[in-house]
Amino acid sequence: MAKLFGFVQFDFAGSLPLAEGRYLARSGDTGEEESVLVLGQTGAPPTPGRRRRGRGRTAATEPEPLTLTRATVIRAFSPFEDEEEAARWLDEACEAEDTVEVLASEGIALLNRALHAQAVSAADPNGRELSAAQAERVLLGYGSGEETADGRFTEARRVDLDAPPSSRRRRREEELRPQERVAAVLRGRERLDACETLLLRGRADLDAGRDREAALQLRVGLEALLVELRGALADPGHEEDLATLGERRAEAGEAANAALRDELSDQQRAQIEELLALSERVLRRRRVLRG
Repeated sequence: MAKLFGFVQFDFAGSLPLAEGRYLARSGDTGEEESVLVLGQTGAPPTPGRRRRGRGRTAATEPEPLTLTRATVIRAFSPFEDEEEAARWLDEACEAEDTVEVLASEGIALLNRALHAQAVSAADPNGRELSAAQAERVLLGYGSGEETADGRFTEARRVDLDAPPSSRRRRREEELRPQERVAAVLRGRERLDACETLLLRGRADLDAGRDREAALQLRVGLEALLVELRGALADPGHEEDLATLGERRAEAGEAANAALRDELSDQQRAQIEELLALSERVLRRRRVLRG
């Protein structure tokens, strides 16, 4: 009997820069946990004929059909003993919202790992990463190796990621009113501080497990924050947090130097997380209190 594996599958509108095919990935503390990322496309519009640059063509009123990219992350490191165990795993996973969130996060993390590698390898400064919430459809299921590699399965269920954790994130986004700020920035009434971009990149790196990059982003992002947000709010909490960050800025510098030597310690990784979280709190407070 063929081995059965669990998987999480994402359908994204549009194409991705990664080539279709199967990618073997290793992770875990020992690098022995194997997963397989399978990428395929469906519904791709026909390739347009060659045209001279600058020469347009009459556009149709209705939009043309979009490519659908299907990314399947197969948990090859954890095969099931039999179909009964696989079915039980699927039942239990779908009943627990936290488990669905974890499995989706693990799957999207591997996809983003591949997208990041593609962007760096292609020297593409506009490379992007994805979130599970951007998927048109998310499936959780199991099947044999050949089935899942071909985008098929023995059993699968569509899962809803709009669970309480996602709702909390949405409430926080509403609290920060990003749309109003976007409008203000585009009209020239407000500008984005350099520290916001730098620290946002640091968070993306840290969440993706790129600790060295996160340490380097944090050092310059923290220095920018201490200059740009000095006196930004007449609030005791703001001043206290800035003072704490100023006292601990040396930790960020030491972590960045260790990152350059590829010698980050567990303590320094924890410091990066603490300093980044504190910096994010300062930025969040300013956005909320400014109204």
